[in-house]
Amino acid sequence: MLEKLKTKWELRTNWDVLAVIIVFSISGSSIMFVRPLWFKLFGVTDATPFWLKAIIWLIMVFPTYQVFLLIYGFIFGQFAFFWKKEKKMAQAIFRLFAGSRSQEKTDD
Repeated sequence: MLEKLKTKWELRTNWDVLAVIIVFSISGSSIMFVRPLWFKLFGVTDATPFWLKAIIWLIMVFPTYQVFLLIYGFIFGQFAFFWKKEKKMAQAIFRLFAGSRSQEKTDD
């Protein structure tokens, strides 16, 4: 299993794979501690509609998770790996929004 991940993620050693898995785990756990803080800051309660919670999650918690990945990636010596993934994801999101705008312009 480690060999498959090492190949897929283009990593050199089993330690690199283990470090990446640890970073994902710690980042996910950290976000579970931060999410209530963001929700409290924005006044989210049990009565808050789900759609509003989802918007706050996307706007605040998702980017925070990405920052955690970079911070923990740096601590575990995998910053370059996570930075590469962040850039790919940012480009994909940009293409998603830019693609819809360019289609709107061509439809006119």
